[in-house]
Amino acid sequence: MKFEKHEIQGVYLIKPELFSDSRGKFRRHFDLDQFMAEGIESKIINANISENPNKFTLRGFHYQIGEYAEAKTLSCLVGEIYDVVVDLRPNSPTYKQWISFYLNSENRFSIHVPAGCANAFLTTTENSLIHYYVSNSYQPEYEKGIRYDDPSFSFNWPNPPVYISDKDLNHPNYSDNSIR
Repeated sequence: MKFEKHEIQGVYLIKPELFSDSRGKFRRHFDLDQFMAEGIESKIINANISENPNKFTLRGFHYQIGEYAEAKTLSCLVGEIYDVVVDLRPNSPTYKQWISFYLNSENRFSIHVPAGCANAFLTTTENSLIHYYVSNSYQPEYEKGIRYDDPSFSFNWPNPPVYISDKDLNHPNYSDNSIR
């Protein structure tokens, strides 16, 4: 696995090393020692799978605050997603900056999202399957979100979402007070 650091501290694009033979391909998806060597949050409390039958399904922006802030490592196993990470850590030099990546079944990349950052993705194909590890348990009372079109950030989506939950559509605009 190769870990590529990005502008937002703690965000890593993880590129697998593929091993191929007559049976097919093999890759390591998680290696605690490698994550720890890079200084990446490596505690895994749960693993989630997001199945999305429709192209242009949007999920997010989601994050948790306080003692339940969570890091995530996402991979798109089938199909493709456009993933956006936004830094919501007030003391970070990249506070309110965002970065995006295409994750798909061909490039096999994963993205690590550190605690204190919000994450959202838009499917760009039908029948996408996303797997992610999360470092903390889900606690609804600590959950926060921001809208995908919040004018505070000028997110650049490759397509407007067609499918989005009422909950995600109705997140408030971000304000500095929303993270507390």
